[in-house]
Amino acid sequence: MFTRITGRIVDMQQGSVLIETGGLAYEVVVPPCVEKKLRDAQEQPTTLEIYPSFSLDGNSGRFTFFGFTNAVEREFFEALLSVASIGPKTAARAFSLSMARIARAIDAGDHAVLTGLPGIGKQKARDIVAKLQGKVTKFLFIQDARERPTQAVPDFAAEALAVLLQLAYKRPEAEAMIKQTLEAAPRIDDAQTLLAEVYRRKIAG
Repeated sequence: MFTRITGRIVDMQQGSVLIETGGLAYEVVVPPCVEKKLRDAQEQPTTLEIYPSFSLDGNSGRFTFFGFTNAVEREFFEALLSVASIGPKTAARAFSLSMARIARAIDAGDHAVLTGLPGIGKQKARDIVAKLQGKVTKFLFIQDARERPTQAVPDFAAEALAVLLQLAYKRPEAEAMIKQTLEAAPRIDDAQTLLAEVYRRKIAG
């Protein structure tokens, strides 16, 4: 079973990415804090550390692959799985905050932060602290996702973006076309004119 994959992220949904390599595309579940790090990675060469999980469903079984941007993130995920009451899906959902923030909460015995994580109630928070407190030092240094500066997006630009997404353009490509067009023609103030200018610039090459 493989533990690392390198390829292009060709699609991204909430909670998972589709990464293509060697003519195959693999669906990889990613925790929310990892997904934030991958927001700008579509169509770029990307390496993910993989944790494979096998589950039975009646007479059949399936593998689920969980992905992380480095081996230390995966090790923290595995540490959380060492808590008897935590399964892989619960662990993945729980990483809605940065891993460093969660590690600090465990180290400090901060049950309030832990119970605020999806799927983590009071008992699971107690289990996590009892099992991992004092054992998470290295995970305090995991780097958070870099927040992109937020810019006000005009309503007409958002409308034009929605049209391009419906036409199967990838979000990064559509956002780039709109951004470049507005920078070149800042007087545009409606979606129809914006789309027409995007098209004109596209065919002009």
